[in-house]
Amino acid sequence: MLIQASCQIELEALAHVPAVFMLRPRSGASQFIVKEEYIVDPLVQITEYTDSYGNLCQRLMIPPGPFRLESRVTADCADQIDVHTEADWVPVSNVPDEVMQFLLQSRYCEADKLGGLAAEIIQGYPLGYAQVEAIRQWIYNNIRYEYGVTNSSTSAMDITLNRVGVCRDFAHLGIALCRSCNIPARMVVGYLYQLDPMDLHAWFEAYVGDRWYTFDPTQSQPRGNRIAVAYGRDAADVAFASYFGGVNFKSLQVAVEAAQPVLPTPSNG
Repeated sequence: MLIQASCQIELEALAHVPAVFMLRPRSGASQFIVKEEYIVDPLVQITEYTDSYGNLCQRLMIPPGPFRLESRVTADCADQIDVHTEADWVPVSNVPDEVMQFLLQSRYCEADKLGGLAAEIIQGYPLGYAQVEAIRQWIYNNIRYEYGVTNSSTSAMDITLNRVGVCRDFAHLGIALCRSCNIPARMVVGYLYQLDPMDLHAWFEAYVGDRWYTFDPTQSQPRGNRIAVAYGRDAADVAFASYFGGVNFKSLQVAVEAAQPVLPTPSNG
C-alpha cells in the first residue's frame, strides 16, 4: 500500500542554533521510498550524514526567529508485518557482530533489573519469536496507554512500577525484557497508518531466526502499513530533533494517509 506521511515542526530560536533532525526514512525490506520532500522556512543550508545505526541525519543552523521544517514522504509499505512463530532464538555466540550492541543495557532499558519479570512472562513458551510475542502481549494487556503521565526521563523500570505510558515507554519495556532474555532488541520510530490519536510512533524489533521482526505492544494484533524512520538502542538514539541552544518549541503536526498511486504519463506517440 502507498502511504503518504508528513511531519511539520514549528519553533522559534533565540539566536543561531545548531540542530540535527532525523526525519528522512530509507528504503528497506518492508518499505520503498517513492517520493520525498524536505522543506525549511526560512531557507538554510542542510548537510546530511549517516549515523552508526544507518539513520539519515540532517544537520543545519536554525536562524533567529520563527522556523518551520516539514518532511513529506510517500512510501510503498508492506500491508502486513512478517510473522514467524517458529523463528528460533539465536545463541549469543551466533549473534552477528553488528547486532551485539542491541543485547546491552542502554539509558532507558535496564535489562539487568527485569530478569525476574521476563522469566515469568516467557515461562512455557518456545525459545525465540514466541517468547517475544508473549512479551508484546503482556505489555499490551498489563500497561495502560495514557498521554501526559510519563516524560522524556521515564525508563522501562519506571513503567513496570507505574504500569502506564505511551508508545515509546511500551517499546522501552519490550526492549528491556527481550534483552534480559538474551534476545537482541532495538527501538524503531516512524509512522503508522490509521494510528489514533495520530502522532509519530515508536515500536521495537527483536532479532530471532537470524533476522529482525517487528513487534508493537500498543496494538492488539500485528499491523503493517508503517514507515520506519530511525533505529537505535532506545529513544536516546532516535530523537527526531536535537537542538544545541535556546529554542522555543511551538508545534508538531503529523499526518499519515493512503496515497494515490503514481501513474505513468501517457505518451502522445
